[in-house]
Amino acid sequence: MPARLGSLAGPDGRIVLALDGGYVRDWREKKRNFELIVGRSLPEDGNPSYIGFVHGYDRKPQRRIVDHLKRQGMQANQDLTFITDGGEEVRSLAELISPCSEHVLDWFHITMRVTVLRQYPQGLVHHDREAGTEILDNLGRIKWLLWHGNSFRAREVIDDLNFDVEALDTGYPNMRKFVTVVSEFQFYIASNEASLINYGERYRCGERISSAFAEATVNAVISKRFAKKQQMQWSPRGAHLLLQMRAQALDGTLCDTFETWYPGMANDNTERGNHPHAA
Repeated sequence: MPARLGSLAGPDGRIVLALDGGYVRDWREKKRNFELIVGRSLPEDGNPSYIGFVHGYDRKPQRRIVDHLKRQGMQANQDLTFITDGGEEVRSLAELISPCSEHVLDWFHITMRVTVLRQYPQGLVHHDREAGTEILDNLGRIKWLLWHGNSFRAREVIDDLNFDVEALDTGYPNMRKFVTVVSEFQFYIASNEASLINYGERYRCGERISSAFAEATVNAVISKRFAKKQQMQWSPRGAHLLLQMRAQALDGTLCDTFETWYPGMANDNTERGNHPHAA
């Protein structure tokens, strides 16, 4: 395989695919939610494209992702970057897609977790000023180390922080929650260590380090069409089919798909001057 990849002509640029998830209420099991996976891919030279499916309903989600990327010109030796929030289910979708792909933990989700963590030592300061101040300083160090790609040292500081927080004996009322959040952050970073990069260097080179544009996709695809505020209920099949239509509508390819299924539509639209590609 490596020899065959080496003989291929170099592809143009890198394709970045950001994947994120959202939840809708199950129509059959009223108290249950199921997950929708949506994403947006951005070729270096080309138009963005959307993808969406119901996790667990689509039996071959990786094949769907590969087909999606091939439509955007992906080659066997294409440089691919997958950006996700680091969740196990979403992260697994990026595995084994291509030997030339990488998975990047979204910087936005790292900073969001650090921001949540900071709220606890800010409260702790009122009960133990020295301990609270020291923890705030350590959180700043952790964020700085992660930004500069020093994941090994960052994990050491996180491990020390977890030990120190568990050993604290103060009258801080949220101490138990604080211990839990620190432990969860420790596990989160350890689970995604292979996906940590030098974010500062990538940012200075103008490369993407955040899946923020995928989160905008979640809002565009799920929030509006699935009417989250109205608590609409869906079957996995119905949600999956609507996601396919919604993704193609955002891409501007839905009409082409219908014309493939019903060739007469192209002739009718051309005669009426309604074809979207007509001059």
